[in-house]
Amino acid sequence: MDHTVDMLRMLLVGCLLANLSLVVSAAQPEQPKPLRIYLDADRSGHLASARAIEMGIKTAFAEVDNQIQGRQVEFIPLDHRGNSTRSRMNMERAFADPSTLFMMAGLHSPPLIKNRDYINQQRMLTLVPWAAGGPITRYPGAENWIFRLSVDDTKAGYRIAQYAIQQNGCQQPELVLEQTPWGQSNASTLLDAVQKELGTSPGISWFHWNISPDSARIKLRHIATNGSDCVLFVGNVHDGTTFVRAMNSMPVADQLPMFSHWGITGGDFEQQVPHEMRERVRLSFLQTCFSFVSSEPSALSAAVLAQAQALFPELITAKELKAPGGFIHAYDLGRLVITALQEMEISPHIGVTRDRLRRALEDLQTPVQGLLKRYQQPFAINGTGPDAHEALGMDDLCMARYGPADEILLVDR
Repeated sequence: MDHTVDMLRMLLVGCLLANLSLVVSAAQPEQPKPLRIYLDADRSGHLASARAIEMGIKTAFAEVDNQIQGRQVEFIPLDHRGNSTRSRMNMERAFADPSTLFMMAGLHSPPLIKNRDYINQQRMLTLVPWAAGGPITRYPGAENWIFRLSVDDTKAGYRIAQYAIQQNGCQQPELVLEQTPWGQSNASTLLDAVQKELGTSPGISWFHWNISPDSARIKLRHIATNGSDCVLFVGNVHDGTTFVRAMNSMPVADQLPMFSHWGITGGDFEQQVPHEMRERVRLSFLQTCFSFVSSEPSALSAAVLAQAQALFPELITAKELKAPGGFIHAYDLGRLVITALQEMEISPHIGVTRDRLRRALEDLQTPVQGLLKRYQQPFAINGTGPDAHEALGMDDLCMARYGPADEILLVDR
């Protein structure tokens, strides 16, 4: 009998505890789902740039403890391997996720140029901290969902040509351009820049991705034979490595100085091409005008570097930061986005939130101090003009060289 009573008591207590648990659970509000930021970049052939972008945006959000209005922020890295079709698949995945706040792009312009209409038709906010192709941000529709804080090829060619001609005495440049939408977007700008500087049109040599060393050498020999005295180069890491090595293999009298777009800095170029080779061809390349290594340090830059070092222990000093432009731009973009999010209300409906964020970026009221500069309504330049979604201009473009420790040093403002 006592055993039966004890069993009944245990069952009663169990029921009471279960009911109490249900009451407590019902009383506690459901935790809001996290907001997600997808990072679609080339993590196979150009890992340095993809990793730098990831580190920059994470450093910015770490300053607000990875939370926006009580919502946790998560980062989802994806690898498109430099392939526009694979990038489209990644976009479809990100766009289908109801927690996606926005997508960040990587180094390559072709995936963004090819998929620009799709991005805008899907109304997916996309931020660009590297890819420089001119058409990317210049969507002709009523709403533009792509914002860039990076080099813009409608301006890049002018800075490269000015530096080569005005400061290095080049009088007969040859354009060596990759045969892609990115290379093509640079062609007209560089042609116009050289025409304005010299009154003559330069020659153009096109090449396809993964050009062989022999083919690169033949092209360079032909350029030197035709009397050109410098090369204005547009290409990425692998082909940049091939061309600089090919130039080094030529007789000293035929070696020409090379002035490159910044695409060569997005991978392991400095490891593949030793300092001596870079110096022999007097290699310089485009960057934006801030460097953790060669710019005057500020309280902000010191704090950002310390924050990044705490998050990423491999950054013993600033010199360990590879492809630093990706970090700098992604960090500044992160600060702009965070400020915009603080000026709006997050909706339970993600589509409404994305649209509010797009509008907040276009009408950012609070000045934002970044690593590159102080931003005052950076995405409202000329209203709805062609530069409306470009945060940077000509004054933000500099030239740089690799130092003996493979660090990037600004040489021109």
